Amino acid sequence: MNNRTKLLATASALLAAASLAFGAAALAAGTGYTTDGSTDLGSFPEPQVCHGTNPACYHDWGNFDPAKDGYRLLVYTDTAGPRHADLGPALGPGLDPPLTAANVVQNALIRMGQQNGFKVDWTEDVSEFSTPVNLFKYNAILFFTSRTVLDDAGQTALRVYLEGGGAFVGVHNAFGTDYNWDWFRGLLGGAELYDHAAEQTGTVDVLDRTDVSTAGLPRTWTGEDEWYNLVPAPQDVRFLAAVDDRTLAQGQRGYYGDPGMGSFHPVTWCQYYDGGKAWLTTLGHDAGDWESPTTFPGGQYFQQMLIGGIESAMGMKPFCQG
Repeated sequence: MNNRTKLLATASALLAAASLAFGAAALAAGTGYTTDGSTDLGSFPEPQVCHGTNPACYHDWGNFDPAKDGYRLLVYTDTAGPRHADLGPALGPGLDPPLTAANVVQNALIRMGQQNGFKVDWTEDVSEFSTPVNLFKYNAILFFTSRTVLDDAGQTALRVYLEGGGAFVGVHNAFGTDYNWDWFRGLLGGAELYDHAAEQTGTVDVLDRTDVSTAGLPRTWTGEDEWYNLVPAPQDVRFLAAVDDRTLAQGQRGYYGDPGMGSFHPVTWCQYYDGGKAWLTTLGHDAGDWESPTTFPGGQYFQQMLIGGIESAMGMKPFCQG
């Protein structure tokens, strides 16, 4: 080994030691991580980001000023796989392209915003995710998507947005999105869609009625959905609602033969994640969930819960608290 090689090796060792020391100091300084990995890191094997129910995982860096800019929600409904009928025909390029009456989900979210004091933009154009600057215009971003819907630039922009204190709302087939991106799976609570049985009615149990999104809901209601089986199941989150699988006439076995999620089958939860906030529900499959007025089983309660989840994620009301 010549002198230059020895110097480079020594410098590399010193840098590694300094990095370890800095990391330990940061952990001790209360960044939301723990030195033994036992608390805020939870049990996700990857990625190792601060997540869970501890507000210390949130980065309030002053990127949002509702007094000046109001509250704004971006709705992203791009689909590179199965497209739910209630999303209607694919949208044109750009922001706020023309909608038809068949774009039920998009129209419903616009109506919810008008009725509850927040502005809604909508898109299926990945170029709107080309830079974090575009995303920081929004207090929250809602995904009702499928398969791979973000390119490298979009993935980076979404992650920077969350790290800067942004908020994410994942609805229904958001759990069938970007299967090969570990960070996104973590954003969903470490959960991912595996399969589901045919649409059927079931009893939803409200597990926590102190959260903004579940306050005022009945303790149970009859709903109709596909009742996603999630593998992995969500973990280290605040569970808000679950379906009682004993009430599913067809059972919970899905089309891939999965036996289901067992005695605990969550459908709604919230968490802090990598500096941001995430409110998540597997519900919302049917157009009847979104109609106004709705007579669809559980539709009114789904909408009430969703509006509360959006409002809390955007900062209009307390988030993931009881």
